[in-house]
Amino acid sequence: MSGRPKLRRGARTLRGHSEEAGGGASLHILLAEDGSPEASRLTQSWKIVISAVSILTLLLIGLGNHMWLQETEFPHKSRQFYALIAEYGSRLYNYQARLRMPKEQLELLKKESQTLENNFREILFLIEQIDVLKALLRDTQDGLHSHSWNMDGDGDQEPPEEMSNLVNYVLKKLREDQVQMADYALKSAGASVIEAGTSESYKNNKAKLYWHGIGFLTYEMPPDVILQPDVHPGKCWAFPGSQGHVLIKLARRIMPTAITMEHISAKVSPSGNISSAPKEFSIHGISKQCDGEEIFLGQFIYDKTGSTVQTFELQRDVSESLLCVKLKILSNWGHPKYTCLYRFRVHGTPGER
Repeated sequence: MSGRPKLRRGARTLRGHSEEAGGGASLHILLAEDGSPEASRLTQSWKIVISAVSILTLLLIGLGNHMWLQETEFPHKSRQFYALIAEYGSRLYNYQARLRMPKEQLELLKKESQTLENNFREILFLIEQIDVLKALLRDTQDGLHSHSWNMDGDGDQEPPEEMSNLVNYVLKKLREDQVQMADYALKSAGASVIEAGTSESYKNNKAKLYWHGIGFLTYEMPPDVILQPDVHPGKCWAFPGSQGHVLIKLARRIMPTAITMEHISAKVSPSGNISSAPKEFSIHGISKQCDGEEIFLGQFIYDKTGSTVQTFELQRDVSESLLCVKLKILSNWGHPKYTCLYRFRVHGTPGER
């Protein structure tokens, strides 16, 4: 019974303080000043009740908002707008992901884009050749018919068999290789460029890949373009300055006997000159597995006023078959910034594999 008077005194104290402070004092502070166990238990009970009411109120508000969102129908155009924003956001993310691609993937992208561009140029070149051959055959056929008409007065006479054979022979020669020697530095036969032993490519800021009109990636022809047979303006490997080198792993081991250097003519050059063509160059064989000593095989001069395809006999014989050769360019024909190589071939006698 002694606890009840204390509780009443605490309640009276609570009312007294509330009146003096204008209702601004806290229940927790007053009960704490009383210091009785009953007051402490009452404070904890009020806290629990207030917390439970607050949580229940928040749950009811969240449930109401959820049901309102489900029942609300947004306009159809707004949904299309949101879908469009999401699509462009996805495209932007993919583009940023491409920009963050590792160096290996960027190199692969460059090679693939170069391959596509080269294939497109080859198609255009072949189309032009086909048109020229069609015109030549048409003119030849018209000439044969008029010749037959003048000789026999019979316009239905077929062209002589000798003339048809001659035309076929000319077309066959056009398709054949002018050098008439096996090329062991041909990429499609298995040859390749060892980039670790090759000069760096010339960086041309004007040569860029474009995406929606924005240039974002510079590119250059790879060194192994000199191991491919398609030669037309711009399809060359360029390196800075007038001196450089390229290390080539041949398609198989051979006893090298000759090399061939090919460049475009000044007549088909867009600039009207071929000052970037190589002038003095030397050939070296590499012993062992492309990592041995260099063996000097000869030094030559490419004549820019001569034939576009020039073959040189090597000046030194080797006693063993070689798998790798190094081409060293010692000077060009006057271009101050870079030197261009179009095609390089290696000829010889097959050795032991």
